[in-house]
Amino acid sequence: MAADRQSAGIEYDLSRRSFVAASAAVSLVTTGAVAASPKPLFPKSFLWGAATAGHQVEGNNVASDIWLLEQVKPTLFKEPSGDACDSLHRWSEDLDLIRSMGLNCYRFSVEWSRIEPAEGQVSTAELDHYKRVIAGCHDRGLTPVVTYNHFTSPRWFAAKGGWENADAPDLFARYCERVTREFGSGIGFAVTFNEPNLRVGGNWSPNPMPAELPGMVAAMLGAAARACGSDRFSLLNVGNYTVSQPNVLKGHRLARAAIKSECPALPVGLSLALADDQAVGHSRLLDQKRREMYQAFLDAAKEDDFIGVQTYSRSLIGPHGALPPPRGAELTQVGDEFYPSALEGSVAYAHKATGRPVLITENGIAAQDDRQRVRFIPAALDSVKKAVVRGVPILGYIHWSLLDNFEWMSGYGPKFGLVAVDRTTFKRSPKPSARVYAEAVAQLSAG
Repeated sequence: MAADRQSAGIEYDLSRRSFVAASAAVSLVTTGAVAASPKPLFPKSFLWGAATAGHQVEGNNVASDIWLLEQVKPTLFKEPSGDACDSLHRWSEDLDLIRSMGLNCYRFSVEWSRIEPAEGQVSTAELDHYKRVIAGCHDRGLTPVVTYNHFTSPRWFAAKGGWENADAPDLFARYCERVTREFGSGIGFAVTFNEPNLRVGGNWSPNPMPAELPGMVAAMLGAAARACGSDRFSLLNVGNYTVSQPNVLKGHRLARAAIKSECPALPVGLSLALADDQAVGHSRLLDQKRREMYQAFLDAAKEDDFIGVQTYSRSLIGPHGALPPPRGAELTQVGDEFYPSALEGSVAYAHKATGRPVLITENGIAAQDDRQRVRFIPAALDSVKKAVVRGVPILGYIHWSLLDNFEWMSGYGPKFGLVAVDRTTFKRSPKPSARVYAEAVAQLSAG
């Protein structure tokens, strides 16, 4: 996932069919004025899914940049990822959980650091592992939505300067071409990057950055560089963004071309962290935020097959910048505003800005008490329905996350999962929210 988020607390009864008489206007045929069947709001092709990311669930991703940062001293990571959810070995159980909820889609990432642990050395065994996961999806009727880069990269790549290295786009495209050649025909949708715009988001946070944070980040990266025998260590959303962003954008274009060269019909896009941005008062900063945080990537997406949207809450923009949640607003576990209706605005904006259909690749909340998630899901899906009624072409909704997993620097504290995972035995236990999601999907699919 991307960051931490929340929303407004209004419950919607999904048994009340909110159908759109206006949008599905009944046509009259000339003979006998018989009403034609309205087009279903959510056709059979609509993707209903749950998501994970490799480093956050697989465990022991030892050749990756993030794994090293978890181990060095000093580190900003609360705890190491370790075995994570052991999904590297328990992936079939995870797929069974998704299928048991009546979903038809699984979004997951392939780990570049497993496939190419040393530069130029490709692991056939790891490619075969991901082939089995994709085959397992198809065995269960699940469409695989595969992310090629979900934040993490190989350690050797970071030690070469990461995305600040001029060779980065070509190295990434080479990896994408190899992955697609091996099992691209089994992928339903390809996502090149997960939230490559997240670094800019810090400029629009209502919480000021601690003065000591840049120094702490530099110390951690310096320790990682020394561990690699290098003078540099740079990550996707850390470092000199002025240098790295053009390379990421080029990397996306080259990756798209590489993927298409192997599988021309495979839909390719990227996913963006995109809040429901709302101007407060006479603020004129909304356009500035969108220009700085999204525009370059939205422009790139105009050449894609879809735009991935990852929304967790709204963002209030006042005359002087980002504002905190309103006083008294309900918050999620990580301090975001509980605002499940955010999707309607964010997907409408993404579609208007790109002209592309939208795939909701992440949406959810961190909730220590699952009853909050139980309220969130129906309201969030109601927001999706409203966007569809407005005419926004939406390909699917993928909930973050399937499992309670490793949430980057926050460790295992934030609970985003529909399914709890025992940290010792790895036993999976579906929460009440998993049932609520399953029932909502069944109702919407039947409609």
